[in-house]
Amino acid sequence: MQSTMQDFPLTITTIMRYGADAFGDVEVSTWTGDGSRRRGYAEIGERAARLAGALRGLGVDGDQRVATFMWNNTEHLEAYLAVPSMGAVLHTLNLRLFPDQLVYIANHAEDYVVIVDGSLIPLLAGVLPQLKTVRHVIVVGEGDTSPLDGAGKELHSYEDLLAAAPPTFDWPEIDERSAAAMCYTSGTTGNPKGVVYSHRSAYLHSMAASTGNAIGLSASDRVLPVVPMFHANAWGLPYAAVMAGAALIMPDRFLQAEPLVRLIETERPTVAGAVPTIWADVLRHTKEHGSDLSSLRLVPCGGSAVPEALMRGFDEIGVRIVQAWGMTETSPVATVAHPPPGSSGEEAWQARISQGRVLAGLEMRIVGDGDVVLPNDGEAVGEVEIRGPWITGAYYKDEDPDKFHDGWLRTGDVGTLSPGGFLTLTDRAKDVIKSGGEWISSVELENHLMAHPDVLEAAVVGVPDDRWQERPLASVVVREGAAVTPERLKEFLTGRVAKWQVPERWTFIEEVPKTSVGKFDKKVLRRRYADGELEVSRVD
Repeated sequence: MQSTMQDFPLTITTIMRYGADAFGDVEVSTWTGDGSRRRGYAEIGERAARLAGALRGLGVDGDQRVATFMWNNTEHLEAYLAVPSMGAVLHTLNLRLFPDQLVYIANHAEDYVVIVDGSLIPLLAGVLPQLKTVRHVIVVGEGDTSPLDGAGKELHSYEDLLAAAPPTFDWPEIDERSAAAMCYTSGTTGNPKGVVYSHRSAYLHSMAASTGNAIGLSASDRVLPVVPMFHANAWGLPYAAVMAGAALIMPDRFLQAEPLVRLIETERPTVAGAVPTIWADVLRHTKEHGSDLSSLRLVPCGGSAVPEALMRGFDEIGVRIVQAWGMTETSPVATVAHPPPGSSGEEAWQARISQGRVLAGLEMRIVGDGDVVLPNDGEAVGEVEIRGPWITGAYYKDEDPDKFHDGWLRTGDVGTLSPGGFLTLTDRAKDVIKSGGEWISSVELENHLMAHPDVLEAAVVGVPDDRWQERPLASVVVREGAAVTPERLKEFLTGRVAKWQVPERWTFIEEVPKTSVGKFDKKVLRRRYADGELEVSRVD
């Protein structure tokens, strides 16, 4: 028997049309530092049509890659909607990458057009001559374009292009399984790898993110994506907000604690997403200045493990952080850590500090040595594998069969799964510390250390040891004005972790090095240790 249901495509075009038609007067605001400029979804839909017409005039007539080199702002959202909806492929370039990685990614993706924010022209100018396939550069906003001269590319003004284009566009019918957008992994080992999202995967991810078991977005919300739009599509928040009819608040380049807090106090978002390091800075500023974050009903937080101390700190000011887990390869949201209904006290906290329950539509399992599938008993530890309609099944022009297993994505994360589907990560496979044949979780040690009132940040890596093969090295950033010793920190860890897991090696640093997406860059710490750059104290 065949279904009688219509085969209606799940596309970004559908999201754009719905937002513009049903919620045309809902505003998208872009912060300018001392106020906001605003456009409604209906106007954004018209400008997206003009952008599509302009791109068509520049030769984008198929699935060419249109790259963005931009902050989170209204124009970036217009590109988010226009480029996939016209049948081309949106490619968000990470403006925090090293130049050689940026060149590799743009050439590997074969970008045809780059849309760049005027304030980022100096960054783009340094690599533009090496971008072999780029033919056109479109500049958004003000900026001196002279550094782009001589690169052999045609330069255009974004607003001039839109003004010359018609206000309507004949949006094509698109196969929902065709490419819509692409993003590259952060490339912590080897070259970054390209992940290509389909219209279908983006649509289904937006629906999943909007459910009550995830973020629960609705037209009553005002959504602030602090997480960059070049990082895994800003966790899908822009598309999900348009689908839900929620207002969007764009921070543009103002990503430090002081302007973010002013933005929150002024625009009153109800949902805001960012990595833990951002929220740690916001919390410190809020406590120092008595700021008002009361509009926030939910703060999705991910990118790296969220310290329990950070969650409790926000609880004290009446704001709830919810931990989520995912990767570029998972679109990215795969689990969200809402405590089970009726839970309280320690049971609720155990759920909150986990990575959360896997979302409907996805399947997850834990795999041990020899690819043996382990039980979901909350105790067996293995590598996390995942599959589902918004999980990548390959990399762009890169086989990498080691990352896939019988149709499942090998995530590289190590952890446990509870009978109720809650994922608790103990480490990245490459970061777990193997000491005397036993595993030590660097993440667990970091979370305990960052719960110390005088510790700002802490990163733990495994270093060679003659007796135990590997032992943990703790790199600690101390709060300003505080005085902490390794002996006091060892005492603090006593009773929180097994005695044999407590580090003997300690170093105090000014800041933990971070990747382009705000994660602790542990390979830098390992290199600095190996090169003798760290001043290490040993306390046995």
